[in-house]
Amino acid sequence: MVDFKIEVVVLPVADVDRSRDFYKSIGFREDVDFTGPDGFRVVHLTPPGSAASIIIGAGVTDAEPGSARGVHLIVDDIVAAHEHLAAHGVPVSEVFHDAGGVFHHAGTTARVGGPHPGRQSYGSFLSFTDPDGNEFFLQEVTERRPGRISHVVYDSVAAVEAALRDAAIAHGEYEATVLDGKHDEDWPAWYAAHMARAAGL
Repeated sequence: MVDFKIEVVVLPVADVDRSRDFYKSIGFREDVDFTGPDGFRVVHLTPPGSAASIIIGAGVTDAEPGSARGVHLIVDDIVAAHEHLAAHGVPVSEVFHDAGGVFHHAGTTARVGGPHPGRQSYGSFLSFTDPDGNEFFLQEVTERRPGRISHVVYDSVAAVEAALRDAAIAHGEYEATVLDGKHDEDWPAWYAAHMARAAGL
């Protein structure tokens, strides 16, 4: 089967520099800022921990600035994310959940203040807009549903190191108990399987 990966969302903006500075101020990494002939410009920015990016610029879309709706960013702590955005001066909604408990409705219909009771994964949200009015939602995901993960992306060298250290400790226990202290010649396969399980694959 051919993979179809969503990797870029193009956002319509009126002032490229203002938008670039906004996204960088909340932690997006600037990957590319390319200027071409006739005012063409491409600015590529990646949210922290994300495999997907956004592109803003001039001549990259004919959509009306501020017309993007419903771009969702996934976080593992919705309250901490709210505090982060607010601390950076972003006008952000309160954290909310939907009365139906599945996914939020359009607008503020069925919106209930506060995180989902019990902090159910996929159940808590907040919204904010960029300087042009492009609308974003943050959704809290703490545990992926079965079948939703097909690969793992570590967001830093430290995260890879932590995963390897966890695997090393578990593998040491495996060698000591299951293999009666013998060296496991196939340890790379064991590490890979352990790290995949730990990541929810």
